Amino acid sequence: MSAAEIAQAVSNRKLTALAATEAALARITAHDKVLNAFTDVTADLARSQAKAVDAAIAAGQSAGPLAGVPFAVKNLFDVKGLSTRAGSKINRDLPPSPRDATLIERMEAAGAVLVGALNMGEYAYDFTGENVHDGPSRNPHDRTRMAGGSSGGSGSAVGGALVPIALGSDTNGSIRVPSSFCGTFGLKPTYGRLSRARSFPFVASLDHLGPFARSVTDLALAYDVMQGPDVEDPACVARAVEPTVPLLSEGIGGLRVAIAGGYFQQNLLPEAVEAVARVAKALGATQTVELPEAARARAAAFIMTTTEGAALHLDRLRKRPNDFDPAVRDRLVAGAMVPAVYVDRAQKFRRWFRARVLELFQSVDVILAPATPCVAPKIGQATFTLDGVELPVRPNIGIHTQPISFIGLPVAAVPVPLEPMPIGVQIIAAPWREDIALRVAHALEQMGVVAAPAPRGL
Repeated sequence: MSAAEIAQAVSNRKLTALAATEAALARITAHDKVLNAFTDVTADLARSQAKAVDAAIAAGQSAGPLAGVPFAVKNLFDVKGLSTRAGSKINRDLPPSPRDATLIERMEAAGAVLVGALNMGEYAYDFTGENVHDGPSRNPHDRTRMAGGSSGGSGSAVGGALVPIALGSDTNGSIRVPSSFCGTFGLKPTYGRLSRARSFPFVASLDHLGPFARSVTDLALAYDVMQGPDVEDPACVARAVEPTVPLLSEGIGGLRVAIAGGYFQQNLLPEAVEAVARVAKALGATQTVELPEAARARAAAFIMTTTEGAALHLDRLRKRPNDFDPAVRDRLVAGAMVPAVYVDRAQKFRRWFRARVLELFQSVDVILAPATPCVAPKIGQATFTLDGVELPVRPNIGIHTQPISFIGLPVAAVPVPLEPMPIGVQIIAAPWREDIALRVAHALEQMGVVAAPAPRGL
């Protein structure tokens, strides 16, 4: 059942929240031994929350738009009673969190039931979903393949239908990449739209939090209940809630849709080209627009990522270097040695690039781009070949997502169910226009062009 179906059934007393929760826990027990999506299953807490939802409904109260819907969160979200490990060994020594993250509180206030915390790449510095401490999250359509990262457990859990909704984070593509590989819908909201309070940071100037789901309606439901200002996150804007669910059925008439050209039509395998072509054809998109200096934007994002990440982890690097994943440690150490002048130039370029891209939205409403250059690689695969050049997999999976994260635009990732593996397309909108990206995603879903396929690897 979708989240919308569960909530309706629970609210109408045709299904109990406890039954929905037990079903999710049973699926996790049966299949997570294959997927390795969960690091913590909060079964007792979930049952208690579900009983509270059922009691509220029995008393004639509204339990919220997500009544009884099971969900899980990337383990960089604070969960009351758990240490926030952020995919690391070091953080396991932290005391249990005294309070849930803001977004968890908002999901629960809407009636959703938290069933656990999810595997992720160490400290979110990852595109593969391979964690040296907890093992790799596995792709629900082929267990030999990557789930993507860094929100690999989130993509695996939703793609594997263990839960209908999961929360993740996206710094350079960490929602969109697992969405693409695992065949789910994902939303990276506008920078500053959703609170990051009580979540473990990576790169404060690039970090976003957002949902994964198996349908656009479920994605919008989760996004809507998590909106709102939060003084505990200084980057979270004081902007009123702007519901998107009522707008999904408005369709796409009058929307101007373009295809990202140049940089975004390079470094692609045939499946990525096919996915964008299918989406563009369904939307009648023929216009191509160029995001100027996109390659330079990606380079600037790399600089900001590695230097801010190094600054955050410098004390841990000095005190416990051997407790890091070596691949993460080495990139953070390198970031600590980047000259300040490069960081200054990256920040100045960021302002220029954002202004140029925003100019494009004066003539278009949506820009289409590939989410990943290929379907999910094999777990442990070190290289792939793009445009005739053999490149390392880990840094280049996000080649088409990083320039968009860099300037904080909202993006809906939609899964094109190719055979044998799905692959995603980015639907990019202007700042604060998540509603437009979701409307386009919903229209494509209604046409049957995009869909979350049933898991094939379980």
